[in-house]
Amino acid sequence: MRFSTSLLAFLFASLVASKSTVASSRETLHILDDDTDLRVPGDSPLEFCQKTTDDILEIDHVNLDPNPPQAGQVLTIEASGLLHERVEEGAYVNLQVKYGLIRLINQRADLCEQVKNVDMECPLEKGKLVVTKDVELPKEIPPGKYTVLADVYNVDNEKITCLTATVVFPRTGNGIFF
Repeated sequence: MRFSTSLLAFLFASLVASKSTVASSRETLHILDDDTDLRVPGDSPLEFCQKTTDDILEIDHVNLDPNPPQAGQVLTIEASGLLHERVEEGAYVNLQVKYGLIRLINQRADLCEQVKNVDMECPLEKGKLVVTKDVELPKEIPPGKYTVLADVYNVDNEKITCLTATVVFPRTGNGIFF
């Protein structure tokens, strides 16, 4: 089950881990209306936890290749967004992973420790983010439905983002997203 934690931590850390100094303002955030679903733009199973316009991270898109991911293959994650504030040491992720109805992980992880896994470090400067990373998926992923929730906050307990995803790895090794 360490695979689930590592992949999820990498994915969410990647979204806030790229360094840039492009200035921005919160007025550029996309406004979600009642007719908008919660899907994160791009080709991935990610969804926002709720409609919001004031997250510190504005995600433009996240693409996974292949989508759905397949056990034993390389997963390429490509994401872009805009970090509206600098992220300092002390930022954290409330991470929950379920396998079916069974809660495998319910922990608070240090975001700055997690971004070290993708060769980055805090502070993360505000500005444009573009991240591309290849992750080798093990062949031994237990088949089943995995549900992941990552609620990310800065040191001042302000929401950076909140994302959720569901993936099913069938016995054949191919992933199916809902």
